[in-house]
Amino acid sequence: MTPVADSWPPLSPGERSVAIEVLVGGPLSRTELARRLDLSAGSLTRLTKPLIESGLLVEVPEAGVPAEVRQGRPSQPLDVVADSLSFLGFKITDDMVYGVLTTLRSEIVARYDRPLVTREPATVVDLLGEMTDALAGDRPRLAGIGIGVGGFVEDRAVVGESPFLDWREVPLAELVEERTGLPVVVENDVAALVEAETWFGAGRGLDRFVVLTIGAGIGYGLVLGGKRVPYAEEDRGFGRHWIVDPNGPLTPEGARGSAVSLLTIPSIRYQVQAATGRDRTYEEILEGAAAGEPMSARVVEEAARALGTLVAQIANFVLPQKILLAGEGVGLMDVAGKTVTETIRAQRHPLAASIDLETKVSDFHDWARGAAVLAIQVLVLGATDA
Repeated sequence: MTPVADSWPPLSPGERSVAIEVLVGGPLSRTELARRLDLSAGSLTRLTKPLIESGLLVEVPEAGVPAEVRQGRPSQPLDVVADSLSFLGFKITDDMVYGVLTTLRSEIVARYDRPLVTREPATVVDLLGEMTDALAGDRPRLAGIGIGVGGFVEDRAVVGESPFLDWREVPLAELVEERTGLPVVVENDVAALVEAETWFGAGRGLDRFVVLTIGAGIGYGLVLGGKRVPYAEEDRGFGRHWIVDPNGPLTPEGARGSAVSLLTIPSIRYQVQAATGRDRTYEEILEGAAAGEPMSARVVEEAARALGTLVAQIANFVLPQKILLAGEGVGLMDVAGKTVTETIRAQRHPLAASIDLETKVSDFHDWARGAAVLAIQVLVLGATDA
């Protein structure tokens, strides 16, 4: 495989702005593009010329305009050729690796998952290499790889600490690059998901946007001015010290009554097992709660009130245009969504605007897609501040 990114011409800040605007919002007319970026016609022409020559942007027919009318028109909409480049995205959990192959617009065209039989770094790298070979196939112009990991990631290259994998200071990007010959970007998995939703998903075009994930842990991502706001705790277990109910449960992870102790799947399972002596899956607990089983219902109701409190507090202080609720734990909304809604309403001002709360039923391929989006941002567009 020949790395495309190595030969891709570096973009200037102005060219990068144009490329990102067209990638996310295109096809766009030059007039609209100039308006969005506050550029003169001459400046826009200067910036778009190398992008068109390199093949990153292309002129496309204007939708709804007959060919005979288009002839001789000096300006046609600009767009990217989505199939011109391919990207791989991987999401590593404690027992699986989920992989996707995407286009330049992060459209998933192939999926491939493998069980993680050991967390030893060298073995995981070999597995990623095998999955790369299987996913890439004869796909043209493979530009790079993005990898999402739960934990603290340094310089988008080194997994400094991952409690899910029991890793410390693992130079994952370097190791995978050596195995595959492709450029690699590594990032915290929640951060990657937030980037994908901001560019291509629920947060597209929004100025203030929040992603809240519930599952094995609690994840939080804040977008202001259309850009994700980095912060230290996103890599170190968000919610362990966000106290939702001071009288709440004490669990092995997180402080008493914290978001982690009340809302995560391991904590919910721990509470039910401690009370009943039975080890049950998260899905079985939700089913039991829906059927009126007392212990499951109590734990699930407490989790729903905790979720409603979190959403209300975020809305009260951040004033987002939308909050996206995602992660493998969102089945809670199907069973106790009414409790979540009532809790939000009780903790908001009566005249406050209603919250646009979107629940995304997703799987780990969405997280893998997020990692691929980071590869698009960094390896092709050079958007190192994404």
